[in-house]
Amino acid sequence: MRVPRPAAAAPSRLSEPALDAFVRIASHWGLSASEQRALLGAIPESTYFKYLKEPGRAHLSADTIERISHLIGMFKALNVLLPRVESADGWIRRPNNAPLFKGRSALDYMLGGRFEDLIAVRHYLDTARGW
Repeated sequence: MRVPRPAAAAPSRLSEPALDAFVRIASHWGLSASEQRALLGAIPESTYFKYLKEPGRAHLSADTIERISHLIGMFKALNVLLPRVESADGWIRRPNNAPLFKGRSALDYMLGGRFEDLIAVRHYLDTARGW
């Protein structure tokens, strides 16, 4: 599934709402700051904490916004597939025997920071949803 890239002007307009959504998802999933930074593409620690302190002044790159978009899609898919909040939020850390994960959790799979890994997990979940 190909997701259209945001328009060139979109990152500045989308930065604050994207960051807000990401922070809420990170809270649901119990992500540490280092896990959050890895999922966002290994942004520098000082930059990340500056964004958290002043989200209205954040200027996320198109890559970071696209990463967040995939994470939002995963969050939505999990909440459709697993209607119990505890199950949906816990899935990301549970070991998974699907061939994609090879016994690792989806989070462990994605923490390498590769954009393609986020796409693969989102595709896995979208397929499970029947999309």
